Amino acid sequence: MVDILNAIIPPALFFSAPLIFTALGGVFSERSGVVNIGLEGLMVMGAFIAIVFNLTFASALGAWTPWIAMLVATIISGVFSLIHALATVSFRADHVVSGIAINFLALGIGVFLTKEWYEKGQTDMISKPFYTMNVPILSDIPVIGTILFKGVYATSYLAIILAFVAWYVLYKTPFGLRLRAVGEHPMAADTNGVNVYLMRYIAVFISGLLGGLGGSVFALTIAFNFSASTIVGQGFMSLAAVIFGKWHPLGAMGAALFFGFAQSLSVISSSVPFLAGVPQVFLLIAPYVLTILALAGFIGRAEAPSALGDPYIKGTR
Repeated sequence: MVDILNAIIPPALFFSAPLIFTALGGVFSERSGVVNIGLEGLMVMGAFIAIVFNLTFASALGAWTPWIAMLVATIISGVFSLIHALATVSFRADHVVSGIAINFLALGIGVFLTKEWYEKGQTDMISKPFYTMNVPILSDIPVIGTILFKGVYATSYLAIILAFVAWYVLYKTPFGLRLRAVGEHPMAADTNGVNVYLMRYIAVFISGLLGGLGGSVFALTIAFNFSASTIVGQGFMSLAAVIFGKWHPLGAMGAALFFGFAQSLSVISSSVPFLAGVPQVFLLIAPYVLTILALAGFIGRAEAPSALGDPYIKGTR
């Protein structure tokens, strides 16, 4: 039993981390009332920037390369997300259309620049990715230490810690109260002195930061290069985790862990007896099937923020 858990849990955490980061970004954006279908594009931008930065500066930065690449990708993706904020908050464009445009724009930029700079459809493989590590002291705990703290990625636990930080910010701070207020009843928030437009810009920017972080982590721990097929569906799975998790940071984290486990099935199948005989094609489509089933079962019971998707015009609800 311990061997089975050791085969299942670390890969599930590994595949979940990018989804957790991106889903948390979706929670911030949608809690403020801005639908963010563009999470996929934000992940694409994060992955592209992280890989290009890593390839360019690996020789100069050494072991710090993946961490700095992740930081740069996070910031640039945050700035990129402001296009979505400008369209939806200032110009009151349809949120879904704007998000889809972000997805196409990010992929187009990434693929075009990859072909221009590397003269092929994908970048070279990076030489400085994230590596697994053993958590000091905790990895020596019998059974639990082997399963949870040995041969893990630091990014996996960073994602889990950040989920609790996001919960604290949203539910225990004045900033979080204001952000949730503009997503539930923007006119009431405006009447009480909250700048609805500014709060929504900040929320979308945070969404961009976390989406870029998720994309960079995926690229630096799983893909190791960038191409048009590096990020395929992970952003939409993250959006599904937001809905499945009922727009709550910890709920989104739990849903992302579930989807991450589904993504890991094709990798761990040879190590788990009851999966060994399942055809590989079924394991590869499992994440997407489970995503659809999860939403089909829970979307009716999940209540979105009241003003989600509604443009705010001062003086109206």
